[in-house]
Order: sequence, then structure tokens, then C-alpha cells
Amino acid sequence: MISRFARLSLAALISAAIGITPLSVMAADPAPASAPAATPAAAPTPTPAAAPSEKSAEKKAKKKAKKEKKAEKKTKKKSKKKSKAAADAPAQ
Repeated sequence: MISRFARLSLAALISAAIGITPLSVMAADPAPASAPAATPAAAPTPTPAAAPSEKSAEKKAKKKAKKEKKAEKKTKKKSKKKSKAAADAPAQ
């Protein structure tokens, strides 16, 4: 059975980890929520809004290309495997 000291230490460790989690998330966040409010009102809003959509479209295109490449590679591998199996079958 776990001793009281070990149980207390474990509870303290978990509590500390839970308490530190929001700080690490804030430290990892590149643009805090208060940053857009600090920009001047004269700044055009459509330009920043367009950039994320371009990035997401670019990401989607890369992901699709990668998926297609992977599928092509897989089909080549399967066909190679089938041809090898067919070549080995008559030899036996």
C-alpha cells in the first residue's frame, strides 16, 4: 500500500502540473488574445483575415498532394509484390 507521504507527494505533483499547464499554454501561444485589440482601428481587417485562409488552403493542398503521393507509392508497392509473387509461383 502507498504510504501517506508518497500519496501526498503524488497529489502535490499532480496539483502543480495542473497549475502550471495554463502558463505553458500561454507561453506557447504566438498571438495572445489581447494583441488584436492593441492594433490601431485604421488597420484594414480583410488582409489579416485572408492570410489564415490562404495558409489553410496551402496546408490542405500539401496534405492532399502528400496523400496522393502515398497512395501512388502504395499501389506501386502492391503491384510490385503481386508481380513478384506471380514470378515466384511458376518457379515452384
